[in-house]
Amino acid sequence: MNLVVDIGNNFFKLGIFQNSNLIFSFSEKNGAIDLEIEKIICRYSEITTALISNVSSIKINYILNRFNINIYELDSTFIFPFKLNYQTPESLGNDRLALAAAATTLFPNSNNLVIDVGTCITIDFIDNNNHFLGGSISPGVKMRYDSLNHYTANLPLLKNENNFNYPGNSTNASIHAGIIGGVSNEINGFIKQINSKNEKVNVILTGGDAKILSKTLKITIFANQNFILEGLNCILNLNKN
Repeated sequence: MNLVVDIGNNFFKLGIFQNSNLIFSFSEKNGAIDLEIEKIICRYSEITTALISNVSSIKINYILNRFNINIYELDSTFIFPFKLNYQTPESLGNDRLALAAAATTLFPNSNNLVIDVGTCITIDFIDNNNHFLGGSISPGVKMRYDSLNHYTANLPLLKNENNFNYPGNSTNASIHAGIIGGVSNEINGFIKQINSKNEKVNVILTGGDAKILSKTLKITIFANQNFILEGLNCILNLNKN
């Protein structure tokens, strides 16, 4: 039985897999990670192997060691279900690797464009030869709202909103149009660019702001919230002894 853990800056997500089948998933703020992981491991005593993807300073190895779980900590040196064509693999985020692994496993030998709209917006392309070719990183939706308020004297801090019109007929409406409309145009532009050079591209949308942006994006596949866990489990199965 496999345990996969994705630890972000503020939240963690974990999944328990029997072979390739997800049998349990859980997500919570990072402050609860020690207590929750110990409770879950006690409940699923058949866990033998764990893969940790971690961008925080939190350490959970000491908990797993108490239960004699074999621990893997994800980095770019692992075996992946794709060939990594990236000039700086050591700086490539684990989330991008896991999402690419999930896309390649779900749609092997296909052109896959994976869009993750979270704290940052990452867009990555894996071609039909299963080559990871990289993509783009830009500020996420919340970061854009926050920055407009922080770096100006008079613009308000707004919450994201998927109903917007262009041109915006008020300051608030103009901010929504600029951010949600701008993000949508940015992503749709990359989709158009990839589609112009490749046939039958699977466009996969995931991340916390996927629901907000879904109405304005030309997306063919909406990934579930466990998509990154599926990718981590695929990587673990490829690499464990």
